[in-house]
Amino acid sequence: MSDLETLESEISAAIAGAESEAALEEVRVAALGKKGSISEKMKTLGKMSPEERQEMGPKLNGLKTRIGDALAERKEVLKEAALEARLKSETIDVTQPLRPAAIESGRIHPVSQVTDELIAIFADMGFSVAEGPDVETDELNFTALNFPEGHPAREMHDTFFFNEKEDGERKLLRTHTSPVQIRTMRSQQPPLRIIIPGRTYRCDSDQTHTPMFHQLEGLVIDKTSHIGHLKGTLEEFLKAFFEVDNVELRFRPSFFPFTEPSMEVDVKCDRSGNEVKIGTGNDWMEILGCGMVHPNVLRNCGLDPDEYQGFAWGMGIDRLAMLKYGMPDLRAFFDADVRWLKHYGFRPLDMPSLLAGLSK
Repeated sequence: MSDLETLESEISAAIAGAESEAALEEVRVAALGKKGSISEKMKTLGKMSPEERQEMGPKLNGLKTRIGDALAERKEVLKEAALEARLKSETIDVTQPLRPAAIESGRIHPVSQVTDELIAIFADMGFSVAEGPDVETDELNFTALNFPEGHPAREMHDTFFFNEKEDGERKLLRTHTSPVQIRTMRSQQPPLRIIIPGRTYRCDSDQTHTPMFHQLEGLVIDKTSHIGHLKGTLEEFLKAFFEVDNVELRFRPSFFPFTEPSMEVDVKCDRSGNEVKIGTGNDWMEILGCGMVHPNVLRNCGLDPDEYQGFAWGMGIDRLAMLKYGMPDLRAFFDADVRWLKHYGFRPLDMPSLLAGLSK
């Protein structure tokens, strides 16, 4: 047997014995690679005489072609075997139910849903949405809202302050969304009818308080607004939000630096069962705070209190969600527990609408 026949026999045996595509690739490189056994033979053609080259050239090219064909054939066999093994190991039981689509399994957080409900209600009443930054200045968060320097009401807010800057300025996380009222009154001319949903921050944590919570404030500024309009606005809002035909409100005198007079609002309810029912019963529950915008606040925004007046109110979005949907602990809102969200969350396409109903 000649050297070429021996070489072909050895390479063919190696091809037949390759059990994987990786092993077959090693055989190919060893035979046809840059320094492979057949390639080395091909390099000797240049040193041969014309007569020898005429004889060995066809033989080497034929060997190279046969080995290439054998490699390709073996590769197809290995690919089919690998596919068959994969199909056996990755079987699919088509009788099993499909996994729920993301649109079915995903849930909207109650805070987001209730915020959308509030916006839908007030938009229908002619209010627009205003927003502002979470990090505020002391002037916008307190001074412009009629909190004098050293006033005890500043301490009541348990404010998160940042470190003082070189110029003495000390920024803070806003304790309410009221700074947006100031920003709006300074940048837009009355009449104004806005609501301000957003995050607020106070150093407080228990079953009904968290360091970060969500608040919605409303502001009306024009030349004729009065407490009667405020009362009517709140009554219509509560009827729409709790989806009841009637609500009875009780206004109690209170104090807020930015309103005068200031009032706490209680709503009549029934606490006899495991849940609070609005619009019925003989119990009372505090629901929000409100009042007429203080003249000093108007002056701080460049408005003449002899010409303009208005009213404002504020409420906790998280607590409204707890009250409407029966959630016992505010802290669970921020636990990121998927079981809680699956239970209390809303389907992505359940968009609040006054026409179709807020809650479905």
